[in-house]
Amino acid sequence: MEKRIGTLLISVNSSEDVQSLNNIISDHSDIIIGRQGLPRGNNVSIISLVLEGTTDQIGSLAGRLGRLRGIQVKSVLLKNTENE
Repeated sequence: MEKRIGTLLISVNSSEDVQSLNNIISDHSDIIIGRQGLPRGNNVSIISLVLEGTTDQIGSLAGRLGRLRGIQVKSVLLKNTENE
């Protein structure tokens, strides 16, 4: 399956499931190129992940994160043009 470059933008609105969030991210570490966390105040933080993986791998990560309470996830995928 073709690999894609993508990013996940994660809004953490509650600290309730932060441990689960970190465990899920660790489970998918093989597709993560970079991670940046930004505290925003008012108990809201933003995490940005840069990824390279198949659509199934990235979808699995986004889906698992999206099921956590207090977490919102948005993904953007680009076609990997490296092999063209």
